[in-house]
Amino acid sequence: MREYDYEYADFIYYTPGELDKAGGLWPVRAGRCLAKPHYKVGPKRIECYSLHFVREGRLRLEYERRQIELRKGDVFCLFPERTYFYDMLPADRELEMSWLAMDGERAKPLLALAGLTEERPFRAEAITPQGSAAVNRAIEAMERVQRWHPAAALELQGLLCGLLASLMPREQDQQIELAGWIRECEEYMELHASEGITVQQVADFAGVHRSYFTQVFTARTGMPPMKYLQMIRMEKARRLLIDTDATVTEIGLSLGYPNLYTFTRAFKIYFKQSPLTLRKAQA
Repeated sequence: MREYDYEYADFIYYTPGELDKAGGLWPVRAGRCLAKPHYKVGPKRIECYSLHFVREGRLRLEYERRQIELRKGDVFCLFPERTYFYDMLPADRELEMSWLAMDGERAKPLLALAGLTEERPFRAEAITPQGSAAVNRAIEAMERVQRWHPAAALELQGLLCGLLASLMPREQDQQIELAGWIRECEEYMELHASEGITVQQVADFAGVHRSYFTQVFTARTGMPPMKYLQMIRMEKARRLLIDTDATVTEIGLSLGYPNLYTFTRAFKIYFKQSPLTLRKAQA
């Protein structure tokens, strides 16, 4: 490490190429530091997103007229065009940090998934052993890059994604998790309803028992999954009858029904009229 006014530090720099920019995420610089007793940074602003990992010691971060004390295992992020100041606090060990700055249109939304936003740019005890190893791998890979190369660019993109993934909380609020799970099932059903999929297939997609899936899906949507699949098929049938000149048989078979009789019967039960009657009424 080289000696500077407030620290001993290594600085690593990376210049992105077209492949990095096409991926929407790339490293800018990285490094490690060991703070001197009077260590302080700022007030300053940067033009990218800079993740800082507290390895040892304690520091005070000031942002948006707020202060937070951080310690070993915590992480904070400096966001573009925001003013920050941070300095070392007394502790048993001197302050040690690693950092990795990144940029690209994917950086901000991925950081948000990791729980880091401009309003709350820190997370306590966020650095797991896996996360620490991910940080080290990314920084070491940047150190090895002597000249831009497509393979190096792809490797760094993967390592950045792995690093951000290691910061993302594994345990989410149950209601949020359920809402996301049900939404994925709805999208699956919308996409494949015309192929005649069954409730069991949707439950298999969700990775849960059919009875549990039916119970949760019904509670969240107000409709059993079988009726939800039927609604999708019937609404598609109605649109095809109104917007196309396809025959009733063609529509029924296209929506996964085995024959004209089965489709017509299901249609009459759902709409209280036959497919041809509905078509004539909308003509």
